Amino acid sequence: MAPRWNTGASAEEELPEYAGHYRLESCLGSGGMGVVHLARSTSGLKLAVKVVHAEFAKDREFRGRFRQEVAAARRVSGAFTAPVVDADPEADRPWMATLFIPGPTLSEYVKQNGPMPPAQLRRLMAGLAEALRDIHRVGVVHRDLKPSNVLLAEDGPKVIDFGISRPKDSELRTETGKLIGTPPFMAPEQFRRPREVGPAADIFALGSVLVHAATGRGPFDSDSPYVVAYQVVHDEPDLTGVPENLAPLVLRCLAKEPEDRPTPDELMRELRSVSASYDTQAFIPAQRSDDRPKPDPVVPPAVRPRRRRLSRRAALSIGALGLVLAGALASVVWLLSDSGPMPKATGAQGAPNRFAGWQTRPGDGGSGTPQCTYGAGYLICSRTGSVFALDPADGTVLWKRSVAKTHWSGPPIVSGGLVQFKADGQRHVEALDPVSGRTQWQRDLPENNETVYAGNMLLLRRPDGTVTGVDSASGHTEWTERIPGHGQLHIHYFSGDSLAYATSTSNDGASTHVTAVDPASGALRWDTRLKGLLEPVGARAGSVYLLAADPVYLDTNAVVRYDAKSGTAHRVQLPAPRHDAQAAVRGNVVFLLGADGALDGVDTGAGKRAWHVDTSVSRGSAPVADDRHVYLTAADGRLLAVNARDGRPIGQTPPRRGASGDRVTAVLPAPVIAHNHVYATAPDGTVFAVDARDPSDW
Repeated sequence: MAPRWNTGASAEEELPEYAGHYRLESCLGSGGMGVVHLARSTSGLKLAVKVVHAEFAKDREFRGRFRQEVAAARRVSGAFTAPVVDADPEADRPWMATLFIPGPTLSEYVKQNGPMPPAQLRRLMAGLAEALRDIHRVGVVHRDLKPSNVLLAEDGPKVIDFGISRPKDSELRTETGKLIGTPPFMAPEQFRRPREVGPAADIFALGSVLVHAATGRGPFDSDSPYVVAYQVVHDEPDLTGVPENLAPLVLRCLAKEPEDRPTPDELMRELRSVSASYDTQAFIPAQRSDDRPKPDPVVPPAVRPRRRRLSRRAALSIGALGLVLAGALASVVWLLSDSGPMPKATGAQGAPNRFAGWQTRPGDGGSGTPQCTYGAGYLICSRTGSVFALDPADGTVLWKRSVAKTHWSGPPIVSGGLVQFKADGQRHVEALDPVSGRTQWQRDLPENNETVYAGNMLLLRRPDGTVTGVDSASGHTEWTERIPGHGQLHIHYFSGDSLAYATSTSNDGASTHVTAVDPASGALRWDTRLKGLLEPVGARAGSVYLLAADPVYLDTNAVVRYDAKSGTAHRVQLPAPRHDAQAAVRGNVVFLLGADGALDGVDTGAGKRAWHVDTSVSRGSAPVADDRHVYLTAADGRLLAVNARDGRPIGQTPPRRGASGDRVTAVLPAPVIAHNHVYATAPDGTVFAVDARDPSDW
């Protein structure tokens, strides 16, 4: 059969239809060495088939590494890994087929559900100890055990991806000066003596993985891989948040010297003594449903690590270590990123009449990170327990209202000339005068209604697909219509566009139904069905921009622009899937931020990814953009800016963690752009403003 051609800028010029006699059905994910596809055997068995990237198939070292991966995976029994079903490392495009194991990775679980409870942590630790015993007893060292390489199956954790593992008798050795691995989960000897890495390095990684599962972070935490390397080699791990009965055992796993770490058998014996109630019930937790309650905005303390203040001697040591490891860590970054090292920031020329900026903390009467919007000439913000208005010129608090102690799913909205807000947990919407903060009208909402503001209208979507349009200036109902052809639909609206969009997906995720609706009257303007599992992220000038997701893992793998006038869809494939992607649209460019901090500029007009940069923000807000810059906020309160044309980092503000710097907010508010100013917020309760024209001077 003819191959499927990839239309985007990618390492894959051609996506194969088959690997051996296995037909590849869909893409499950992409890594440094290849792409993993879902396939089926002749008998119907689900398989995960890894196919080496076309450009790497010509590289002798990569072919050798892939042969090593196949050999290592075959050595292990499969009880604690994905069993190898078939492989051909000598094919033009080398491939390996393993049994498909349903279930999220540990990384996905923690991102979606937060830290694991103690009982599940014990089962995770025991399962990983059993897996490492199985791996080590056949003479294999994994060397890259990390949360994304641990699958949470119903019968226990499975260790996957032996791409950089090394059998003890392998002739393929780590090159002098090259480190291979993921810095936050590498053992000290992987930095100091990479040729001497043995099974104990996997035990160190197990300890780091357990800290991540227990707290949502690692025992050594920094945005810089050089600082992480220094901490791994010299600092004591931060185990804040790890259950007290497991912390001593985790600490032994994180010993600096390999001989001081326990073996897998010792770990299992210790775990049996930790809890007599240890059991073997199904490991994977129940999956959350769409109608689950929203989480509290502040998760328990100790999710964020304590930031260590480095001495001058330590700083110098880091600098020295950085010089020694620079070349080696570049290899690590190269394996983890498809665009090489992050470019250096370059400053812009100072603009005349430069805005000096301001910062304010509204004080008592609220908690959590403020969320703000700009409208009616004011900056309107909310925190848990309060809503308030600020003068955008200098940050003066103009008025403040105390509200019910429920958290916010988003900032207040200015619609119909009034401040509109609805806190999660409340079944009514309230409209305030932006000048005084006084209530103008309130409206009770039926249960399970979705609320979306579109221009000067409030749209209420009922579970049966009926949509009601409410005038947001008066609170009066203007129309009620059933959107035809949809089951469970969602409504989307994007500032500056005249239409709202109702979407629903087919049961198999193969297509998405999109209907354009006039929010003022409920009239239908156009209707289409597009291929794939799509979510709108922007609209302008008759085009709708959507993210395409993998139907299995829901990672974003492409950007789609639908031109309503011509009825054509233009798809730009991404070189690698983006987990938990958030997007902003400016012109024909979609700026896409993944949960790992990867930021892409996708030019839908040119049909390619224009640029890519690693922001080093592992958890960022949705990006926003003007004609010059893309902005986002980090969990520590930093505001970052990159050049919208080429992705060059331009500037960032200092962190603003506050006294509760060990807490992580569930919602990271996006920055707000207005009149050459950028307004942002921080976990310490600060609202601040900076000049949008010169981020290099922040």
